[in-house]
Amino acid sequence: MNKADLIDQLSQKIQVSKSQSEDFLNAALEIIQRAVSNGEEVKLVGFGTFDQSFRKSRTGRNPKTGSLMTIPASQVPRFRPGKDFKDRVTKDRRKK
Repeated sequence: MNKADLIDQLSQKIQVSKSQSEDFLNAALEIIQRAVSNGEEVKLVGFGTFDQSFRKSRTGRNPKTGSLMTIPASQVPRFRPGKDFKDRVTKDRRKK
């Protein structure tokens, strides 16, 4: 499923136009991105948690030359699925 498919299903589910659904989705994503980039956690009970994770610096290899290089430390976004989400995925997998 891509963003357009999600917008289509959202508009059908809540019975609004596709442009309104796109506006809702874009606003929600922007709010989540802004909060996480400011160091906040966004918890959606039953769905999951969006937050930041610190990645330490580490040694890697340049794939072209094979030479060692240091990959700097960084902050990265992280998503941890909630229990309901995990259970639904597990349950749906068992059906197949």
